[in-house]
Amino acid sequence: MKKYALYSMLIAAVTFAFSSCSSFLEEHPKDKITEDQAYSTPMLVYLTAVASLYTQVGASWGGSGLQGTDRGIYDLNTFTTDEAMIPTRGGDWNDGGAWRNIFQHNWGVNNDLIYSSWNYLYKVVVLANQSIDKMQSILDENPSNTAIPPYLAEVRAFRAMFYYYLLDLYGRIPLVTSSDVEIKDVVQSERNDVYKFVINELQETVGSLSTAHSNQTGEYYGRITQPVVYFLLAKLALNAEIYSDNNWTDGSKPDGSSIMITVNGKSMNAWEATIAYCDILENTFGYKLESSFAANFSTNNESSVENIFTIPMDPTLYTNEFFYLVRSRHYNQGLAYGQGGWNGSSATLEVLDAFGYNTTSQDPRFALSYYYGMVKGPNGEYIKLDDGSYLDYVAEDVMLDLSNQPNEKTAGARMFKYELDVAATNDGKLQSNDIVLFRFADVLLMRSEANVRNGSSGDADLQAVRSRAGATPVDLPATLDNILAERMRELAWEGHRRQDMVRFGTFIDAYTDRPQLPGESNGYTTVFPIESRILNLNPMLVQNPGY
Repeated sequence: MKKYALYSMLIAAVTFAFSSCSSFLEEHPKDKITEDQAYSTPMLVYLTAVASLYTQVGASWGGSGLQGTDRGIYDLNTFTTDEAMIPTRGGDWNDGGAWRNIFQHNWGVNNDLIYSSWNYLYKVVVLANQSIDKMQSILDENPSNTAIPPYLAEVRAFRAMFYYYLLDLYGRIPLVTSSDVEIKDVVQSERNDVYKFVINELQETVGSLSTAHSNQTGEYYGRITQPVVYFLLAKLALNAEIYSDNNWTDGSKPDGSSIMITVNGKSMNAWEATIAYCDILENTFGYKLESSFAANFSTNNESSVENIFTIPMDPTLYTNEFFYLVRSRHYNQGLAYGQGGWNGSSATLEVLDAFGYNTTSQDPRFALSYYYGMVKGPNGEYIKLDDGSYLDYVAEDVMLDLSNQPNEKTAGARMFKYELDVAATNDGKLQSNDIVLFRFADVLLMRSEANVRNGSSGDADLQAVRSRAGATPVDLPATLDNILAERMRELAWEGHRRQDMVRFGTFIDAYTDRPQLPGESNGYTTVFPIESRILNLNPMLVQNPGY
């Protein structure tokens, strides 16, 4: 029952109404295998303790999945930033002001998106802990078992990735590494301690993992492999100033040039470590830019030489769903393809400015990332509205509340980044395009930024990304300002913007029109609160500063 109590406390979602005591109500089906049988062969160990975890990376319902669905992690990382908003359109998307509040950093401590994200992440951590404990017990009984260690390393790295998201979103969190822990023993760890734990877990396990490109079909398709871990280590090093800061509201942070990280036995500062990890991804594993920007998001993007970690998608093989195209496009645009449209998420005015929208120097990626103006249907005809007029997305008319505005239903550029799969099912949410989580263009931009922060030139990597897109060269040298702008252009809709803005110091109260309230701490919104329902379950937890 300790295991169940901890699960309930962490994810705050399950109430166990029945005890585990034997009773006449218990069933004993003959078609089920025992726990010992489930771990009796290497293949069964993999299926039971490893493969089952990967079913949690994507999802088919709101609040779950690293990407693809709504009301969870992706929304917190996207609609709190200058990259996108979900405007209120009369009676559509009002939801009690939920989306306006998220954009304006008025989320408070009673928020369903914050709550569901915590629930999901800890649910997966608990499942990973159970797998780790079971495999460790098998190994303890038989130290000569050679099948278990690689799987054990893979699940440890998998769990570390989920702690990376918890670290990024919530700062101070419970660090639980066993499925056999009582609630009274669960306490919060400081952010720096969680940061060190994640780095150590990834560094200790990476050598035991496959070297395969996990975005490509095969045995390791969609799994944690060495390249995925090195990408995460680069992210952790690049954000070291943020993650090692235990008091993020005092207006100061550690200096990345004095934060030391050991890479392959050599001590480096955070920026040097970032560069080293990026170099490994390029030189050891051979990642490079696709010749076509759009190829990374095509319906057959499993062959991409740029994508590093993806969520496998297939309308007939997997239940993972992709809500984002459906959520963004107008009802009639979806209808033209026999699919759905929720008429919601749109690009901000800041996006239009960053892409040089409607100027002679408009970035080519704007047309590859957004629908704007009049759009065509599957047969090349312009799509019409119900009144017979043409659907025309007026990009520059977007605002947070469009109610009673002339273009209430049509304002805002909409998401286009993924190729529209005309064969997608379930209103278009079950598609063939794999969801891209990590890719090499981000690696180049990370290395460019780390070089600039370390006093070197980041020109080559920045220009390589722009050249591939056919964009005009930026004014050199590479600076933090033009790198941040380039990250918006290159990585739009990919779920990285909040983390970027926090790291560059542009996130704090950037999109709220209210003054700071008495008692509020500077920068407190750079992490989310521990939602009130979580605190009510465990009085040992303490709210994050500022909330």
